Amino acid sequence: MNDWPEGWSGDNRGGNQYGRGSANAQPESARVMRQVRRGPQAPPYGAGVPPQPSYTGGQGYDDGQNGYGQGGYGNGYDSGYNTGQVYGGGGPGGPEGPDDGRGPRRAPNWRRRIKWTAITLVTLFVVTSVATYFWADSKLNRDVDLSKVIDRPEAGDGTNYLIVGSDSREGLTAAEKKKLHTGSAEGKRTDSMMILHVGDSGDTLISLPRDSNVTIPSYVGSTSGKTYQNTGRQTKLNAAYAEDGPTLLVRTVEYNMGLHIDHYVEIGFNGFADIVDAVGGVTIDIDKGFKDSYSGADFKAGKQTLNGEEALAFVRTRHAFAASDLQRTKNQQKFLSALAHQVATPGTLMNPFKLYPTLGAGLDSLSVDKDMSLWDLASMFWAMKGVSGGDGTSMNMPISGSTGGNLVWDKAKVKTLVNELNNDQKVTVSGN
Repeated sequence: MNDWPEGWSGDNRGGNQYGRGSANAQPESARVMRQVRRGPQAPPYGAGVPPQPSYTGGQGYDDGQNGYGQGGYGNGYDSGYNTGQVYGGGGPGGPEGPDDGRGPRRAPNWRRRIKWTAITLVTLFVVTSVATYFWADSKLNRDVDLSKVIDRPEAGDGTNYLIVGSDSREGLTAAEKKKLHTGSAEGKRTDSMMILHVGDSGDTLISLPRDSNVTIPSYVGSTSGKTYQNTGRQTKLNAAYAEDGPTLLVRTVEYNMGLHIDHYVEIGFNGFADIVDAVGGVTIDIDKGFKDSYSGADFKAGKQTLNGEEALAFVRTRHAFAASDLQRTKNQQKFLSALAHQVATPGTLMNPFKLYPTLGAGLDSLSVDKDMSLWDLASMFWAMKGVSGGDGTSMNMPISGSTGGNLVWDKAKVKTLVNELNNDQKVTVSGN
């Protein structure tokens, strides 16, 4: 028995045909509806299109009599519209939310992120350190050849640096010479000379007064290559430098002391002032105020921060003191120790805007021996810092008197001092 209303059967070939090959413009609703299984309660309809069910309360189709409510049909068929799963669960808009096809997002792996961040930072630090090393190494002026020094004493334990502050005006303009009170003398002389011994038993900084009375030994000219024999000529220590530069100065110190010099370091007026300015000034406590028209010094007692110009005046002044050169060497030691301490502070080392200008100013103005490495220079620097912190000994060369205005070294004390340095022993000798 055919339950379909008249005009809805697929076998109806009457004049109201529609579907395959029909010229009738009516829709093929009957063909679509044939795919829906109707329950036994479906009422017969007339020849027309059945009435459309109403949508009530968002709960499904309900015509009020056929049991199509609650999103389904009375025969148990569920269209899936009430759950959004027409095409199966888990699709877009379904209860599991949007799905971009990549699955649920994983929680961040913090251990992995921290690991790679640490690796990146360490790599950056290593690359920066290596680049800085080669940059700094290229700036060192290794123009002092200690191989030209003849008849040298045997090297002892530890390392001995001869540190020289010269009064070279090279590179200074007339305005800078006036500002720094350097004068316009030709040539170069030494305003300060120190020996720094670095060893396992403690570091020792010894000032050599420029007016020290010494004998000029036999030597080979640094430029002429000519040998000059020892005639017993005695003069001030700084005259050796003025006569034939660093190599004769090293030869003279070694001959008169019997101490082997391993490395030579020299800095001029302008370079010294530039370093102090680059580090932002150096704070120092001046025990007693003094003035000196020769150096331009004008200081009051108390703690104060000196800029490059003031620092140069402080370390050069000798006319204002009764002890003259001996007091000046003490001031030089005091200031250089304070400078080393200032450079080594975290505010300088951790601040590239201070560190690199300081390194640049210092390295550009240094003259060192050909065998000097950056490690040697760093060792010297840290030793000076240690001396300033009380971890070493700071002293003047022992003096026994004077002759013709020159200071005479105490030979017995100097011999003991050199023996202790050569054997890297704690220094027991005191200086003036």
